Amino acid sequence: MIEVVLNDRLGKKVRVKCNSDDTIGDLKKLVAAQTGTRADKIRIQKWYTIYKDHITLGDYEIHDGMGLELYYN
Repeated sequence: MIEVVLNDRLGKKVRVKCNSDDTIGDLKKLVAAQTGTRADKIRIQKWYTIYKDHITLGDYEIHDGMGLELYYN
C-alpha cells in the first residue's frame, strides 16, 4: 500500500491509500469518493505530464508519499 497526496491548489489536499498496481482510473475513483466530484471530471498530472487512465501507478513510478496535482475539468 502506498499513500499519494493530491493537491488541487485551491486549498484542498487529498490523501489516498492505494496499491502500486492500481491504474490512474482507479486512483481517480478513490479521489472522487473522497471529494464528491465525478471521476470523469478529474485530471491528475505532474508538471505538464497528464496521466492517462489505463496506466498503472507503478509504470508512472509513483511512490509512497508522492505529491500529484489535481485539476477539475
